[in-house]
Amino acid sequence: MFQTEYVKRVYEDLQRKNANEKEFLQAALEILVSLEPYVLKHPELEQNKILERFVEPERFVQFRVAWVDDHGEIQVNRGYRVQYNSSIGPYKGGLRFHPSVNASIIKFLGLEQVLKNSLTSLPIGGGKGGSDFDPKGKSDHEIMSFCQAFMTELYRHIGEDTDVPAGDIGVGGREIGYLYGQYKRIQNKTVGVLTGKGIPFGGSLARTEATGYGLCYFTEEALKVMKKDSFKGKTVIISGSGNVAIYACKKATELGAKVVAMSDSNGYVYDKDGIKLEVIQDIKEVRRGRIKEYIEKVPTATYHDNSKGIWKIPCDIALPCATQNELDLEDAKVLVQNGVIAVCEGANMPSTLDAAKYFIEHKVVYGPAKAANAGGVATSGLEMCQNSARLSWSFEEVDVKLKDIMINIFHNTYNTAVGLGNPYDTLTGANIAGFEKVSKAMLALGVY
Repeated sequence: MFQTEYVKRVYEDLQRKNANEKEFLQAALEILVSLEPYVLKHPELEQNKILERFVEPERFVQFRVAWVDDHGEIQVNRGYRVQYNSSIGPYKGGLRFHPSVNASIIKFLGLEQVLKNSLTSLPIGGGKGGSDFDPKGKSDHEIMSFCQAFMTELYRHIGEDTDVPAGDIGVGGREIGYLYGQYKRIQNKTVGVLTGKGIPFGGSLARTEATGYGLCYFTEEALKVMKKDSFKGKTVIISGSGNVAIYACKKATELGAKVVAMSDSNGYVYDKDGIKLEVIQDIKEVRRGRIKEYIEKVPTATYHDNSKGIWKIPCDIALPCATQNELDLEDAKVLVQNGVIAVCEGANMPSTLDAAKYFIEHKVVYGPAKAANAGGVATSGLEMCQNSARLSWSFEEVDVKLKDIMINIFHNTYNTAVGLGNPYDTLTGANIAGFEKVSKAMLALGVY
């Protein structure tokens, strides 16, 4: 598996120290293996133990979150924040509220975030955070109570020039508002310490749409360069039905594609005439319901239990936008057999490593998450710029900047892959392109 004793030694040490953290080890293995061509040409990395420092977080914070529910009962959850690498700027990365959240998932997301943020070309480092709190079924008052308790613990570790969290799964505009309100109450400051804020209190236009739009901008440029093709006339399936999936659906449709399926954790809907996005938005954004409700409004569509079945639908383009490891090797084989030409990731690490390799081997246009879904954090970086300058840009201004960033990310990733001899190996291309900037900064900063 490994070409160098140095990289092998780093990974084995990581395994020993983090034996039970499967998601983190999966992400670290994928990154370390793909960095070997670069490591072989740069002996200074081993001399300065850059890889050992790169895979070890600068700081990992775990804390108790005690809050009171609507019945007056005290509930206790775990909160986390990993501040992974600040060599190119303040830590930046989302907060995830989901019962699956644990140290392994937070560390895997944080490690990926370092490379993703580097690829944006903006001066932001990598971090991630969250809690095993489950927002589903909770009242607005309970959500607010939890967010206030969470920020009461988190506030001492973050700051506009230190660590700037954002949203992720389970953390949308409502939650960011409650978190920011508590930060202001405690610190008596109006600063850009969180991104994804509401427009009236310092948010950026186009931030809500950014990850989904950016995914499509990346995919469109990849199709243009690698296949001399586009979204126009293509059949698309999108897993998930949250923020990323909804705005990927909107932009793909605007670019001329027909999205025929979307999903949630229970199952998926198939609409041969094309998904009616306004119905999905009403279910998910307004009523916070389940996707099976779609067939009540669109009786010609069909609903199927088991969300993994979505990958069996023949399509030209697949955009996995739900969660990690939702698409495995068997799913990849079915997609390729059915003629897929592009798979670009809106979620974080939605394809297993075996699935990603299969796409690359079969010359499918593959957009790894750290490159293809970087639009959200890129626009968060733009929100930080606006907050620092006390400015507010128009939607069009932000969207133009977002599109430019995503096109540049693709070319940086693709050109690195071409230089390594395989233009379809964008996974290696993205990892090396992101790591090169971070490692150079770490070398320049000395031991810290």
